[in-house]
Amino acid sequence: MAKDKKLRKGDDVTWKSHGQTVQGTVRKKITERTEAAGHTVDASKDEPQYEVESDKSGGHAVHKPDSLRKKGGKP
Repeated sequence: MAKDKKLRKGDDVTWKSHGQTVQGTVRKKITERTEAAGHTVDASKDEPQYEVESDKSGGHAVHKPDSLRKKGGKP
């Protein structure tokens, strides 16, 4: 994903998990080391990560921007 491609809270996204494409929603942008989705997330302003919620399971996960694609958007 290009660095200028911005993801925002509420964006519909997809990502790969265990060989399947999962659909969900961006819940928040993480820009500092913190606990999220049951894990320590080592994010920064220069290298943010995103907490997402699965549409199917309701589970939360954290992904780097390169792992996420806006739904209907180009990779």
